[in-house]
Amino acid sequence: MTPTEPSTARPNPLLTCAYEPALERLGEEYYDIVAAADFPVHHLRFRNDALLPTLGLEATAVTDDHFVEAFGQFHNAPRPFLALRYHGYQFGEYNSALGDGRGFLYGQIRGCDRALYDLGTKGSGTTPYSRGGDGRLTLKGGVREVLAAESLHRAGVRTSRCLSLIETGEALWRGDEPSPTRSSVMIRMQRSHIRFGTFERLHRCDRKDLIAILLDHVIEQYYPHLQAERDRYALFYAELVQRVAELVAQWMAAGFCHAVLNTDNMAITGESFDYGPYAFIPTYDPSFTAAYFDYSGRYAYSKQAPICHWNLEMLQVPLRHVISQADLDAGLAPYHDHCDRAYHTLMLHKLGLPATAPPAARDLIQHTLAFLHTAQISYHNFFAELRRQWHPQWSEDVESIFPTVHIANDELNSIWHQWKTHYFHQLLALEPITLNQVEQRLHQYNPFTVPTRPEIEAAWQKITEADDWSGFYDLLDRIQQ
Repeated sequence: MTPTEPSTARPNPLLTCAYEPALERLGEEYYDIVAAADFPVHHLRFRNDALLPTLGLEATAVTDDHFVEAFGQFHNAPRPFLALRYHGYQFGEYNSALGDGRGFLYGQIRGCDRALYDLGTKGSGTTPYSRGGDGRLTLKGGVREVLAAESLHRAGVRTSRCLSLIETGEALWRGDEPSPTRSSVMIRMQRSHIRFGTFERLHRCDRKDLIAILLDHVIEQYYPHLQAERDRYALFYAELVQRVAELVAQWMAAGFCHAVLNTDNMAITGESFDYGPYAFIPTYDPSFTAAYFDYSGRYAYSKQAPICHWNLEMLQVPLRHVISQADLDAGLAPYHDHCDRAYHTLMLHKLGLPATAPPAARDLIQHTLAFLHTAQISYHNFFAELRRQWHPQWSEDVESIFPTVHIANDELNSIWHQWKTHYFHQLLALEPITLNQVEQRLHQYNPFTVPTRPEIEAAWQKITEADDWSGFYDLLDRIQQ
């Protein structure tokens, strides 16, 4: 990251954007006005220049000092800071003592694409919902979230992204990190911070009158194509179901385990956000669990689809006040079909094949997963090598596929040859013009770099031992490329 020269002669572009009080207009039932913490130091560690054009800004016009003033010192903020209120099911148990405990809604901006975007903080200090916590974010937690969001974006996942990460100079004590550890504050950019738990809170607080008001707001801002429909509420839920199902498929194909899919971590826009103990799976293991505290495996990699289905069922409870049960059931019914269809399309693309591949291509996906599960080789390296070694000759001779791979284990070797045979037949069935697109899909859907835990830890070790950020920036560059 190359620092830019500070400029005091011109206004801060991050403060003069056209902020809109969209959520603020709904009234104080949805938030508490809070203040940001006063941090002792401000070191800008990451700025996401790729997001600035969406906000109508040129990266060259925004200095590092501008980021620090707006998103570290929180000076001259254009709107009041709103700690959002919500409830949620956490590990299956309803929790009414929730809400933004270490962040707030900084502001909402209409992007150049006319979509409304939220800028939300993480680690910005205590709020009425901090529940005895310090309201801070560890620097390592911020580093991990930057890497997760950028990697998921590169993989085509509908995700929030980090706009900035600033180290703030405080010593924090945590049970899951060697302490004291360093502190940071992050700005997250996403379509909306309205959660399933926002609706759940209104139901539990017996404010059923506000559910329709909130739902009208959600449709107006995030589902505007439904506004003129007579049955827009039912259509909204059906579309949300499809968005969530497709999101789960994106996680699964990317080899990503979110780890904490509580209903307060489910966005009403069907976006992925809030990356805490997440992990990219090292090998294909359906039972892989990312969070050390998930003792029952509730949020294991393979359980992400059923748990999101359950979360959508729980959302029906508040929505029953404005949507009939018949319409809710009809909206949820196609969930698994949506998920399976999207997953198979993405996995075909990871194999370089079109979504229109014949039904036998589904068998290839199963053979791919069977081989990866048995071999326990790197999930991500397998697809990266497929991209790296692919050659059009593979459609002419099965023995030309991964010619240097030799497996001594008889059982695994048999599975491997079954996979090669099935892959060969799928390539053989492609039309010449379609065959030319295989390499393009392999490049698009199979990144060479995915931040698994060892890579993240290696980058973090340099930071904690020598304040050397080169490993982090190198890993980030490889992810983004």
